[in-house]
Amino acid sequence: MNVVNEIQRINDLELEKGLTHTSASWHTKYKDSAWVYAGNLPLNLTEGDVLCILSQYGEIEDIHLVRDGDSGKSRGFAFVKYEDARSCVLAVDNLTGSQVLGRTLRVDHVENYRLPKHVRERGKKKIDGEDDGSRSDESSIDVAEPGHAYKDQELASSYNIQSGQDLFAPPLDERGKSDQSPLDEFDIGDDKDERKRRKDLRARKRKEKEEHAQRKAERKRKKHGNHKSSRRDHN
Repeated sequence: MNVVNEIQRINDLELEKGLTHTSASWHTKYKDSAWVYAGNLPLNLTEGDVLCILSQYGEIEDIHLVRDGDSGKSRGFAFVKYEDARSCVLAVDNLTGSQVLGRTLRVDHVENYRLPKHVRERGKKKIDGEDDGSRSDESSIDVAEPGHAYKDQELASSYNIQSGQDLFAPPLDERGKSDQSPLDEFDIGDDKDERKRRKDLRARKRKEKEEHAQRKAERKRKKHGNHKSSRRDHN
């Protein structure tokens, strides 16, 4: 949270002094890097969710949502590469401090993106000629190609880029349920039946709310009518 507050403070200071879009801006230091760090992400977000959020500020070329090596579950932070480094400035300025599913996001510049350990090791094996007997340029170890973090990797089946989360839903507790939602009776899942139940439940709740509002309005009209009738009888 201290980093989030500091970024917001610096941005406010730049606006006050008119330093935005100038060489004196703090963003200038990162003008040659198109990578940003997105931290404090809700753990149930998928790559597709993160892309949806960050693509508001530019075309995205690559993403690495860091996952636990054993379970495949998200560790709550990701690295995202934009097509244009200027998009990083927009993302950092606009998304830092924003709320997603009850969490305050931290989006910051990455001056030198470091490839995941398994990618570096794979590149080193190629250089040493352990893969195909040929030797590669050592500089290739530091080059991130689109999809580099997931090449030759098997992810847990419940995590995929096609299936995402409801970004407008209340925060979930450790059991994957919400204390602020009528959906507590269900386990949150990605299957079609579960989504249909959730949709039907929301529709039923909306209908009940509308019917309650109608009954309340009807009672108010009757009360108002009885009040008028009483006044006429009195007169």
